[in-house]
Amino acid sequence: MSGLSLASSYIKDKLHHPVPGGIAVVSLGEHQQSPSVHYRNKPVMVVANGNTFEYLAIVGIPLKSKSGQHQLQLKTSNRSQQVPFQVQAKKYKEQHIKLQSNKYVTPSEEHLARIKRELAAQTTAYANFRPTGPGNVILDRPVEGGRYSSPFGLRRFFNGQERNPHSGLDIAVPTGTPVKAPADGVVTIVDDYYFNGKTVFIDHGQGMVTMYCHLSSIDVKKGQTIKRGELLGKVGTTGRSTGPHLHWNVSLNDTRVDPAIFVGAFQP
Repeated sequence: MSGLSLASSYIKDKLHHPVPGGIAVVSLGEHQQSPSVHYRNKPVMVVANGNTFEYLAIVGIPLKSKSGQHQLQLKTSNRSQQVPFQVQAKKYKEQHIKLQSNKYVTPSEEHLARIKRELAAQTTAYANFRPTGPGNVILDRPVEGGRYSSPFGLRRFFNGQERNPHSGLDIAVPTGTPVKAPADGVVTIVDDYYFNGKTVFIDHGQGMVTMYCHLSSIDVKKGQTIKRGELLGKVGTTGRSTGPHLHWNVSLNDTRVDPAIFVGAFQP
């Protein structure tokens, strides 16, 4: 906790982008020990603010949230209270993608059953909340170089059909580019998914979970402890992909948020 505590004032300055799909860094006041915080019935990450008794909640805001006042539920050993914070409006762009095969637009019944199983596994991984960690929340960029080819939050149309908004950040880099862990964690999923291709999930603690998709190869195993900067795989174009890139997801309190926030590339 000590290294994270020293960075917490920096965290407040860098991570506070309280928009749908963004993050609210909310002061919880002073406490003798870390309080318990929930948002929309989900546990929330709490860190100490420097070497003080002030604590901060780092809250993932759902993409479909409305602007206005929202509430956190805070509990200590002797009291419960609501802590308000404001969510600002943000509009996201559209993206139209042409796929050569319609199998990724209108999957068969057999593929739909597979997709359902894979979604259930991912849902479980995102919802997990380990009380320890993370080692750092200002994350390292998982790949070097490249450009942000598809930002978070895009309304996506595949062959003219609208699908869910883009829940991650795409970084276009060549096949074989090393993908490294942006923080310490535990590998919770290693699999080859219908849409995502070869995929790795890392649980960093306190509800921070990251996902890496479309990999060409994977260099970790499920249950493995991975350290910041260690290799987890290499970039590819497996699954529903039109070219080599890394699709990177970050989740807080079971809510997908914009990864660009964590690497200083957020566009208001």
